[in-house]
Amino acid sequence: MEKPTHCQVLGITSGQSGVGKTTVSVNLAVALHDLGYAVMILDANSSIHNAQEALGTVCPYHLGHFLGGEKSLREIILKRRYGINLIAGAKTIEAMTTLDPAKATRVVEQFGALESELDFLIVDMPPGTETSVLSFMASTSRRIIVVRNDQAGVTDAYAMIKVLCSDFKLDEIHIIVNGVHSEAEGQKMFEVLDKISQRFLARPLHYLGSVSQDELIVEAGAHHLSVTEHAPTSRGARDFRHIADKTSHLALQKFVEGGIAHFIERLLHLHDLTTQ
Repeated sequence: MEKPTHCQVLGITSGQSGVGKTTVSVNLAVALHDLGYAVMILDANSSIHNAQEALGTVCPYHLGHFLGGEKSLREIILKRRYGINLIAGAKTIEAMTTLDPAKATRVVEQFGALESELDFLIVDMPPGTETSVLSFMASTSRRIIVVRNDQAGVTDAYAMIKVLCSDFKLDEIHIIVNGVHSEAEGQKMFEVLDKISQRFLARPLHYLGSVSQDELIVEAGAHHLSVTEHAPTSRGARDFRHIADKTSHLALQKFVEGGIAHFIERLLHLHDLTTQ
């Protein structure tokens, strides 16, 4: 299996809550791991612990313990079943923008040391179009927006896409449509968004795939399991394997500036990003 030349940092968010963003993040992480890739999740939700709960755990330490010098970065990483590494961001990620130079150097060095050990870093973002969320997304190599197939989903997703493209001058925006009854339904939803984006923003979007409306995904989540483990032959498991395969090939086919150190350096300069 060919591996990416450097760790791919994927920011996953949604325009609204309740669309299954964290379910997508965790199941994609497990599906990538099943393909043989080394994966870590950074739970960047500021006030809730969705990714941790989905993996059936609560991290004893979070990013604040590392930034404050109480723990090393490796000491706050929790390895879960499936081999997924997990870091809890708690409410401290934004504190990275105010670190003094010495602490900032330590952060970059320790995160950079993980570069050769990871193929994918999945950053599970809060939903919404707040400046902090969009700034975090701007720091990643590739942006993934999870949408539901309804009018509100189109409206909220477009609002986020518009700011990312217009204010941050970004591309590499990928769409996953969640809760569809067929692949054709997901494709049609994407085409609507893509047409709007190309017409008003002159930016094409990228389609990563759709996730079926499958009760086995919900059932798996209730047991803190991935759907590929809980129901490996289900439609949901099939969909996540397809999206993981497409994500892995994307990482090999198209070089995107990035890596963990680059992502962290951009986080450290979020103030510059939001005031340019």
